[in-house]
Amino acid sequence: MKKRSISIVLFVLVILSVLPGCEKVIDLKLDNAQPQLVIYGGLSDRLDNHLVTVSKTYDFTDANRFNGVNGAKVLLKNEEGAIMEYVEVSKGVYQSPKFRGQSGRKYTLDVTFEGKTYTASSTMPGKVPLDSLTFKDFSFFGTKNTYVAANYNDPKGVQNQYRYILTIKGKVQDDAVSEDRFDDGNKISNVIFYDLKDLVHGDTINVEFQCIDRNVYKYFYSLEQNAGGGGPPVAPANPPSNFNNKALGVFNAYSVSKKTVVIK
Repeated sequence: MKKRSISIVLFVLVILSVLPGCEKVIDLKLDNAQPQLVIYGGLSDRLDNHLVTVSKTYDFTDANRFNGVNGAKVLLKNEEGAIMEYVEVSKGVYQSPKFRGQSGRKYTLDVTFEGKTYTASSTMPGKVPLDSLTFKDFSFFGTKNTYVAANYNDPKGVQNQYRYILTIKGKVQDDAVSEDRFDDGNKISNVIFYDLKDLVHGDTINVEFQCIDRNVYKYFYSLEQNAGGGGPPVAPANPPSNFNNKALGVFNAYSVSKKTVVIK
């Protein structure tokens, strides 16, 4: 039995020594897909110049960049039929005159490019004020981590969806969404799970708190799942856009409140 064991070990070592010499370079053939239009539009209840970006997708092997397009026609309509045209201020970036969206109204965005029109609609929800930001500590595997929590009162009997944009020192660090399916009418303290351990005294944390409609929520929820939010990443897929004609992106009419807290 001892001789047999030695023979098996020698056989395994020989196989392992040969395997590296059997490596074969595999050349992946990545087909270039037809470019698709990507539209991102935001409209809030703040008095502002609202923006729409229009770009095209690019090949997998190209450098990551904003591939904006010139010459699109961007129109915003409300339910009364009033039309507002956006002006191109830089390549692929279109800006509205300064105005304020109104909660409860449905807005429709039309983007026409190369003879084809892409349309999306979004109804601006009522505002839910962000009351405060607080810090919460959690321990994972013996290590204590500190996070910021967004505190607000959810209106009872109304389906609400929320978006939280966390900005630290001028840079967006997290973008998450939630719904009130299990918290209707409650006082909510929603933790944004971005670890604050690297922050120091005097650093500022900003949270933009958006109330968004259901279709916009589905888009950002899908985006979050693709990125591994709340678990391992799922198989990549384009989020469900609210634009027609196979355009990517989303048009988001939202009410908003913001809070800032300083690390002490």
